[in-house]
Amino acid sequence: MDEPIPVTRDVDWGTAKLMPDVDRARAWLLTVNGAPQSYVDLDDPAHLEFEYAQRIAHVLDTAAEPGLPLDVLHLGGGALTLPRYAAATRPGSRQRVVEADRGLIALVGEHLPLPDGAGIEVLAADAREALEASPGASADVVVADVFGGSRVPAHLTSVEYAHAAARVLRPEGRYVANLADGAPFTFLRGQVATFAAVFAHVCLIAEAPMLRGRRFGNAVLVASHAELPLAALARRAAADAFPARVEHGAALARFAAGAAAVHDAEAVQSPEPPGGSFSVG
Repeated sequence: MDEPIPVTRDVDWGTAKLMPDVDRARAWLLTVNGAPQSYVDLDDPAHLEFEYAQRIAHVLDTAAEPGLPLDVLHLGGGALTLPRYAAATRPGSRQRVVEADRGLIALVGEHLPLPDGAGIEVLAADAREALEASPGASADVVVADVFGGSRVPAHLTSVEYAHAAARVLRPEGRYVANLADGAPFTFLRGQVATFAAVFAHVCLIAEAPMLRGRRFGNAVLVASHAELPLAALARRAAADAFPARVEHGAALARFAAGAAAVHDAEAVQSPEPPGGSFSVG
């Protein structure tokens, strides 16, 4: 059998590369402009390589009883890692994926095709516009993993955006977002304040060194009008290869103390990672 070879293609927002994993027969890393975007194992879609993806998966895993299907809206598609995960672990789920980069959609569809009957619809559109056009109370989970390069776009960080997500979620539904920041956490603290202004319950899942300001990194924000399964999330996050903690309640309030909720008029994108923190060759 021929060895898989890397694929490089110009897409709408830059240059995308698909690089095979030498240790896993049908696994691929997707980068855009040198920044890792997705990792997919076509033979084992439940395998999640990136720590942040594992933490979002914990939210999906605890959103309903094991194996029950979910209705999920994914903002940001990449190589469809998390939609593939949900389809494999919760057969029958109905999933809609919004990805703005049509060239990237075409690349992934050609080289990393979805299995028949996956129940995943991919839509080429702006994430905020697609969210605002979605029916009310139509999703059990909204997953936001949208990066322009290595930065979260400003229009996906505001109170108005959070209200749009809340409208689309069912009463027990959850919003979960992949964010990135470093000390002094101006962006991340503002995001906690923003979503706490809209949702009754908010938590952050991240590694302790990152939350202590020792390095720039990813943090997963979870928000809901219903109580979150904090103990279950904490157990799962602590058992990861790179253990994470779940910040909530008084500790999260101290983390975000003094931060104000962000509205569209003053929203900014997340900070540039220092020194190419997330870049690969």
